[in-house]
Amino acid sequence: MGANGADNTFNQNYFALWGLNHFTLLNQGSEVQLLLDKSSGSGFRSKLVYGSGLFRIKMKISDKKTAGILSTLYLTSAPDFKDQKLHDEIDFEFLGTNGTLQTNVFANDDGHREQKFQLWFDPTKDFHTYEILWNQYQIVFFVDKIPIRVFKNNTALGVNYPSNPMQIEASIWKADWAGQVNWSQAPFIAHYQYFNIDGCPTQQKSISQQCYSLQYEWNKREHWELSPVQKQQYEQVRKAHLVYDYCSDKSKNHPECPSNK
Repeated sequence: MGANGADNTFNQNYFALWGLNHFTLLNQGSEVQLLLDKSSGSGFRSKLVYGSGLFRIKMKISDKKTAGILSTLYLTSAPDFKDQKLHDEIDFEFLGTNGTLQTNVFANDDGHREQKFQLWFDPTKDFHTYEILWNQYQIVFFVDKIPIRVFKNNTALGVNYPSNPMQIEASIWKADWAGQVNWSQAPFIAHYQYFNIDGCPTQQKSISQQCYSLQYEWNKREHWELSPVQKQQYEQVRKAHLVYDYCSDKSKNHPECPSNK
């Protein structure tokens, strides 16, 4: 259990960050709707910053069919509205509403570590669980408890690894690089549930050693690598559903890629 207890209402651990007139709190704070139209999108953020954790949220994206919009869950160290070229970030991003899920990792840089998946279900029809494990040894992206991506700590190979405190954010917004929005379908609404946070709170500028403690479930040895069952799930889902991997770009050197398979 995380440091914030088991309260699963939005206001316990989060606050609306932007697009406040496009933000709706439902069911005694147990569900949030974020709306996107031509005037604005919306987003929310955790009240605290974290240095490790197993972060999850349940999400259902808009059922209006279009490209060009992003429905997201991510961790970020970047301050609001600042230059984000050098920062840490761990992303789930739905590209449009056709089920394409992009993941990315920024490690004191500008990312370019995209992997994309065509999911095995329709994410517009029901809530599904999206989860990020982040400890000293690895980052793992899970969808409905199935690991779809691993990013190991390969600082020994000269590869940057996220090492700054991060907050949790979620948003819906328009991204020109993700395609042309069909505004005739607007408004677009992303739904979120499950607001308990299993994470180690830390200071804004540095991660305390406490966040690496084995007292936290996500830091224990069994979470330093995938279990045999998880490895089998990982290989199967990537064979069937991975549609783009930055590691396939042979023109660039990616020393971390072999260890993340």
